[in-house]
Amino acid sequence: MGRSLGLAAYRALSRRSGSRRFTPAAQRLTDELVWIHAAGGDTLLAVHDLASSLCAARDGMQVLITVPDRDTLEQMQGIAPASDNIVLDEVPSEYPEAIATFLRHYAPDTCIWVWGGLRPNLINAMQETGAQMVLVDADTGGFDDRRARWLPDLTGTLLADFTAVLARSDAALKRLVALGVPKRRIRLTPPMQAGGQALPCEDSDLADLSGLLGGRPVWLAVSAQESEIMTILAAHRSALRLSHRLLLILHPAEDVRTDDLTARITNEGLRLRNWSAGEEPDDATQVLLTWDVRDLGLFYRVAPVSFMGGSLNAGHPGRNPFEAAALGSAVLYGPNVRKYLPFYTRLATAGAARIVNDADSLGTAVTKLIAPDQAATMAHAGWDVTSQGAALTDEVTELVRKALDDREEKRHARP
Repeated sequence: MGRSLGLAAYRALSRRSGSRRFTPAAQRLTDELVWIHAAGGDTLLAVHDLASSLCAARDGMQVLITVPDRDTLEQMQGIAPASDNIVLDEVPSEYPEAIATFLRHYAPDTCIWVWGGLRPNLINAMQETGAQMVLVDADTGGFDDRRARWLPDLTGTLLADFTAVLARSDAALKRLVALGVPKRRIRLTPPMQAGGQALPCEDSDLADLSGLLGGRPVWLAVSAQESEIMTILAAHRSALRLSHRLLLILHPAEDVRTDDLTARITNEGLRLRNWSAGEEPDDATQVLLTWDVRDLGLFYRVAPVSFMGGSLNAGHPGRNPFEAAALGSAVLYGPNVRKYLPFYTRLATAGAARIVNDADSLGTAVTKLIAPDQAATMAHAGWDVTSQGAALTDEVTELVRKALDDREEKRHARP
């Protein structure tokens, strides 16, 4: 890459603009760090989903996600908060000192570049560290056509240094070949899409709870906001008229007070047990309270229908519906789902989710969907949607595994 005249010209020009400094927003905490650069805002949820899959596939690994600017970083933080395993930061400018600080601080072991906004200086500097880079979700767009007009060899030179290039369509493949990438190095994959991460659950817990329920119909209301509680309880009372053994598993939002909630449920004449307090449901239980998010993987598995809280009224963070769909639970939701709108749209289009607006429509939907045939149809549709990105995720995961193993072998081979 260093022999490219286009790169030399670009380097000279890039020294005249851009921030000279880079201040890291996070710390590297593990021996292995995979860097994912998300060049566009429309892939943020899918990128975070990929990061979660990578962390689940390899113990003790950290994933750094970078985005091109501060506004996109704030958007990313809003929809997918950082954690110990997944950290977020703004990508450095193309100024050499900023890039050097970035690579010295994070020292990525490999990089997944999600298509678009190629940064010549950063890509070249990463290559010089000896770490492998993979380009994924390549489309016909994402090229800087203005730059290509006055530096015609630069884009092709950049693409040549990626270990693997994954294209999302035949048209993208042809465009890459036209830019000089050998066809044998390009793999055709489905477009990058987020899918549901199956929340964990102990098999013994699932067997025990299933035994306690004894085949009772169940629905789940997850992350129920204070303003939604009475609507959910009214819907449950309505559904009980036609399904007398129906059980509501109620998971309130964090700011809902326990004492107030239990009092309201009791005042509604509903028989209550508190799972989080160690109480188990019996045949007479009509509402089972749970506060611990770690139990949601269990409850999605036993509830064929899930209402996603924070969606009836505006101003709440909402919840990712793929959590439910990935575990075979049909999704009900209100009209305020802006944060996860693409996910709800995909599920609704496939017939795996339905919108409700009030207690009457929620109660009617629950009554209809707890029928085994209805729930199974929606569950199958939801599974189809959440598994669409699995092929690409699996391929990227394998490429990352090979890259990390190769890098480790090289480290041990050094004298």
